Amino acid sequence: MASLKEYRDERLRKLSELKSLGVDPYPSFSSAEIFDADTITCVAATNNFDKFKEKNFCIVGRILNIRKFGKIAFLVVKDSTGTLQLFLREPAMGKLSAKDNTLGLKELGLLDSGDFIKATGKLIKTQTDEISIEVERLQLLTKTLRPMPSYDGFTNKEERMRRRYIDTNINEDVYQRFIRRSEFWQATRDFLLKEGFVEINIPVLENTTGGADATPFVTNMDALDQDFYLRISHELPLKRLLAGGYTKVFDIGPRFRNENYSDEHLPEHVSMEWYAAYTNWQDGMKLTQSMIRNIADRTWGTRKFKLSNGQEIDLGKDGGDFERVSFVELMNKNYKLDVLSCSLEQAVEQLKKIGGEVEKIDNKSRVIDKLWKKLRVGISGPIFLVDIPTYLQPLAKVQKDNPQLSEQFNLIIGGTEVCKAYSELNDPVVQLDRFVEQQKMREAGDSEAMMLDIDFVEMLEYGMPPACGYGHSERLFWLLEGVTAREGVPFPQLRREVSEVTKKIYPYVKL
Repeated sequence: MASLKEYRDERLRKLSELKSLGVDPYPSFSSAEIFDADTITCVAATNNFDKFKEKNFCIVGRILNIRKFGKIAFLVVKDSTGTLQLFLREPAMGKLSAKDNTLGLKELGLLDSGDFIKATGKLIKTQTDEISIEVERLQLLTKTLRPMPSYDGFTNKEERMRRRYIDTNINEDVYQRFIRRSEFWQATRDFLLKEGFVEINIPVLENTTGGADATPFVTNMDALDQDFYLRISHELPLKRLLAGGYTKVFDIGPRFRNENYSDEHLPEHVSMEWYAAYTNWQDGMKLTQSMIRNIADRTWGTRKFKLSNGQEIDLGKDGGDFERVSFVELMNKNYKLDVLSCSLEQAVEQLKKIGGEVEKIDNKSRVIDKLWKKLRVGISGPIFLVDIPTYLQPLAKVQKDNPQLSEQFNLIIGGTEVCKAYSELNDPVVQLDRFVEQQKMREAGDSEAMMLDIDFVEMLEYGMPPACGYGHSERLFWLLEGVTAREGVPFPQLRREVSEVTKKIYPYVKL
């Protein structure tokens, strides 16, 4: 078998020959020149043959394979909808015309799998009953220098993620996954707009970052000679908009958390948060149920899923409520631990019993969170987790009947938290006290504790209406899609590498 360099050298030879014939291997055509009134997709040609047979059409796409037998040839071309055969023979096919980048059958040997072409001709069926375009005119749109690997030869996970543009070409399920990912976010957006929300984009760079427990990325802005943080949450700027007079706002975009990779986490990922004035957590639960079901309907066309961990879930019918489960009761039942009154030492003792990692800087909040994460993996859901201790959520209001509990709910599906939401704390005095406590945790070494955002406290002093806020990331998509985090995004961050083959191909370039 020839090496990649040998394949590439042969294609470079063909490239040179095309140029010598006056053919531009990388022509500039307007969309009107490429997609004329008679352009058809592969799937439309296949599904509507009886309607379109013997009519002239053009097809645009990438060559998958070429078979030549004397004075006839067959090409299979692929576009975004599927594949279609091209039938080439003399004298139906035109001759070489460098002026408009048209090739004749004689020049077919200068094409390779992977090249982009435009073919024009009649829609027919061949003698073997294969729906085809009988080509009269063949134009080169892009000449490729590297061959696509076969499906069987491209199975290394890291290689697939590193060259996703190959992965989506040869793996139809991966190609369709990212179309569903787009539909997932569009369904989210359409639902919220229908509910009267306004989408307002907020900054990614922040002086003070907050809204979640996470370690931020830090960068420097030369113009201001000051460090900035990449946002870990959309929360605080969106709540400033509520104080600015907006009633319902949301934003969809990336956020950044400087943490390790896992099947559920990526340091960079897309998320959405909405905030609605004059509502509380009870309203939030109703809206969440409706939104999640709507997204599932639009993206997958079902509300029943079998997850990659083997769990099966049913999002239920409209009008039905997700079960509500008490965090306090769950922890007590499984660990015999009263999370409202236990000491740090008691919590650490339980964590050690289950083999959890105890760090020197751990405080009660972190240990309780670790215990909870061990427990939640067995909960299929969907459930709303309620009765969450106030000390675990410094931005939420407390329950009237028990100030030790926050007005917060977390949606649990498939053993993971896919959302957090709560009645927003809008008391500036209490908020400052909670920020101070968080700051003490940071100073003690907890890099995930929230920063003291004094500007946010000042905003609350001007007044923010009562509100509920909600957020989910694309973790919800990964979960229902049944893939890991890195499989669920087009281009996950990987350690930079340059292959030895590439170094040999470009010996004159410092790589």
